Amino acid sequence: MKKSILEFWVGLFVLLGVVAVGFLAFRVAGSASGTSGQSYTVYADFSDIGGLKANAPIKSAGVLVGRVGSITLDPNSYQAKVSLNIDSKYTFSSDVSAQILTSGLLGEQYIGLQQGGDTDNLAAGDTISVTSSALVLENLIGKFMTSFAEKNAGGDNTESAGQ
Repeated sequence: MKKSILEFWVGLFVLLGVVAVGFLAFRVAGSASGTSGQSYTVYADFSDIGGLKANAPIKSAGVLVGRVGSITLDPNSYQAKVSLNIDSKYTFSSDVSAQILTSGLLGEQYIGLQQGGDTDNLAAGDTISVTSSALVLENLIGKFMTSFAEKNAGGDNTESAGQ
């Protein structure tokens, strides 16, 4: 009898734990939008977006100001055309710059906006002209390995040529 009561309480505790985890998951997913619903769309062209995905955050000075709408390939320039849905309560100058950044060393990628100095504001449908592509870790490692191999190969040739 005592064993069945103990099993009941353990089962109830596990059930409450599952419900709590589910509640937290839905709460976090629900608050991920971060925008008020009213937004305007601007565009930015990047030569390499790395691992940027649709619905990625757009931040300015660390504050969430919008979300990435869509990412397409421009058939003329072969660059990634990213639509940025910016919350309408935030305005940026027409010379704002956009760069793809990473949260931490291997975190998610997001777009960072840096305010410019122009007095004219960015309007819906405008394209951000000053962009900086993603820093891809694999490319950096490849460049480092290539320069390291060339340096070592060059060092070996000069030593053997002098002998």
